[in-house]
Amino acid sequence: MNRIHELESLIIKHKALYYRGAPEISDADYDKIEDELKSLDPTNPVLDIIGTKLEGTDKVKHDTKMLSLDKTYSKSDLQKWVFANESIGLQKIDGVSCSLIYENGRLELGKTRGDGSFGEDITNKVIWLSDVPKNIQLKERCEIRGEIFCKEDAFVHLSNEMQEMGLEKPTSLRNIVAGLLGRKDHIFLAKHLSFFAFDLIGDFGFKKEEDKFKSLKKNEFQIPEIYKLKKIKDLEDLIGETEKFMSEGDYQIDGIVFVYNDIELQNGMGETAHHPRYKIAFKFQGETKPAKIEEIIWSVSRNGVLTPVAAIEPTELSGAVISRVTLHNFGMVNVHKLKAGDKIEIVRSGEVIPKFLRVIEESSEKYTVPEKCPTCNTKVVVEDIRLFCPNDECPTKVKESILYYIQKIGIDDLSSKRLDEMINAGLVKTIPDLYKLKVDDFLTLDKVKEKLANKFFKNIQGSKNADLPTFLTSLGISGGGYNKCEKIVQAGFNTIEKILNMTSEKLQQVDSFAEKSSEEFVSSLQTKIPLIKELGKIGFTFEVQEVSDNPIKGKKVCITGSLSVKRSEMEKRLRDLGGVIVSGVSKTTDYLLTNDKTSGSSKNKKAQQLDIPIISEEDLDDLLK
Repeated sequence: MNRIHELESLIIKHKALYYRGAPEISDADYDKIEDELKSLDPTNPVLDIIGTKLEGTDKVKHDTKMLSLDKTYSKSDLQKWVFANESIGLQKIDGVSCSLIYENGRLELGKTRGDGSFGEDITNKVIWLSDVPKNIQLKERCEIRGEIFCKEDAFVHLSNEMQEMGLEKPTSLRNIVAGLLGRKDHIFLAKHLSFFAFDLIGDFGFKKEEDKFKSLKKNEFQIPEIYKLKKIKDLEDLIGETEKFMSEGDYQIDGIVFVYNDIELQNGMGETAHHPRYKIAFKFQGETKPAKIEEIIWSVSRNGVLTPVAAIEPTELSGAVISRVTLHNFGMVNVHKLKAGDKIEIVRSGEVIPKFLRVIEESSEKYTVPEKCPTCNTKVVVEDIRLFCPNDECPTKVKESILYYIQKIGIDDLSSKRLDEMINAGLVKTIPDLYKLKVDDFLTLDKVKEKLANKFFKNIQGSKNADLPTFLTSLGISGGGYNKCEKIVQAGFNTIEKILNMTSEKLQQVDSFAEKSSEEFVSSLQTKIPLIKELGKIGFTFEVQEVSDNPIKGKKVCITGSLSVKRSEMEKRLRDLGGVIVSGVSKTTDYLLTNDKTSGSSKNKKAQQLDIPIISEEDLDDLLK
C-alpha cells in the first residue's frame, strides 16, 4: 500500500507540472510510473485523472469530457491496432489542448482542457490567434477541439518582443504556451501562438473521421496533415516522416495520433473514464539530459542556409553516446545567446537526431555568430530566423546540391570525396555537367583506371532512365521526399508536362498535402524548371514505371557479401520489383540480402541487433513465389 500511495503522489505531482508547462521528467519515465500503478492497482481513480486542478476562477464546464489518449511505444502493437480497422494518422502536437465553442457561426468561447470536466476560460487569448476563425460557415452550435502551440520562428519573435518590453524572456518552446495562456496581462502576446484543429463535435451526420477534417478545412481552420493507412508501408512512411519532422520541423511534436475512420464504429467502441477506445497515440521513447557546449559549428546547406550544430562533451542519451546536437537555426541560437561553455538541456527521442531544448546555465564566454559564409567568405544575410549565404556560386552550396542529386537519382560509386575532386578539376560545376563527361574525363582523376571510368560513365548515363518519382525527388524540391513525389505521380500527375502545369490548388487534392505544403512544393518546383528542361534536352525519359504488387515493392533492401550474379544485376532486379536499394543497415531497412547469413560482418551484426530479416537469394525467390 505504501508503494501505491507513493505512485499516486508522483502521478498527481507530475501531471500538475506537465500541465503547467514545466515537466521534470520525460513522458517515457512518467508512463513507467503510471504502468507500475496499473499493475498494482488497476482500478485506482488516480489513473483516471485528466489534466490538473485549476488554479484560476474562470472555470467552464465541458459539454463532453476532454479525455486523454491511450498510448503505445511498440511498433508491433501499433501495427495490430491500426490495421484492425480502417485508420488515419496525424501528428501529435506538443502544446496545450483547447476547446472552441461556436454559436450561429460566431466564436463565443475558448477554454483549456483543465481537469477534463472543467476548463479555464481563455477566450480573451484565443481571439488573438490568427489561426482561430472568428466566424465560420457552420451555424449550428458546435465545438472545435485542437492544440495551441508555438512555432520556432514565432518563438524567436515573441522572445525578442518580450525582452523589448522588459519582460522575462521565455526559456523554451515547451513551456511558453502554458505561460502565455496563464498570463493576466499583456494578453496580446498570444498573437505569436498557432492553432491546429483536430476534432469537430456537433450533430453533422459525419460517416468518416476524415469528413470532419474536410469540414474544418472548408471553415478555414488549420489542420495537421492527414494520412490514410491502407498498408504497412503507409505506416512505416508516416513514422519515418514523423521522425524526420521531430529533428527538422518548425514546431514540436511528440508522436502520432491514430484514429479509426468509421464514426459508427467509434460510437460502438465508446470510451473509458480516461481515453476513447478508438484513438491511440504512438510515442517515441525519449530522454533528456544536461550537456555542456564545447563549440558551435556552422555548416552550409545546399540551399545556402547556415545550420548550427553544438559539439558537446560526450553524453550518454537513450542508449547512445552523443557528441553533437542540432541547435535548430540562427534564430534559436540568437535568442538564447548560445555559446561555448553553456550548460544546456538536450533531448533524444528514439533514433531522432538529438536537439537543444533550453539553457540551464550560461557561461561567461563571448557570444558570437558568423558574419561571413564559412566556405566562400561572402557576407551572410539574416532572413527572418536564418542566416543565409546569398552567393549562388558558393562552393558548398554547389557541391551539396549536386551531391544530393547524385544520391537521390541513384548514381552509384560517386562519393562526396570523388565529387570534390571532379569539382576541383573543373569537370563539374552544375548537375547537367555530369552528363557531358566522357570516359576520358574520368581517367584524369586519381587512381581511376579504364574499368572504373567506364563504370562512372555508364552509371551517370543510366540515370537518365530514372522513374518520375525518383527524378522529382532528386531535384531537392521543398517538401519533395520520395514518398510525397510518389503520391503525386500516383494521383495522376504522371508526365513531366502535368507536373510543370500543376497548381497548389490541384496539389492540395493529393493525399498528405495541406495548403502550406502544396504552396511550398509548387513554388520550389518553379525554380527547378530551367534545370528540368535542360535535363530533358540531355535525354531524360521521365518514365513512370508500373510495378505490380509484390513483397519487395516499396521495401528498403541492403545487399552485402558475394552473390550468384553481379551486384548491379541484383540491384536492377530489385528496382524493377519496386524495391529501394540502400547502402547501409538502419532501423528503416526492411531486408538484408546476403548468401552468408552467419557472417560476422558489421551489417549482419547490425541487422541482428535491429531484428531486421536477413534473407538469401533463395529466400528472395521463395518470397516472390
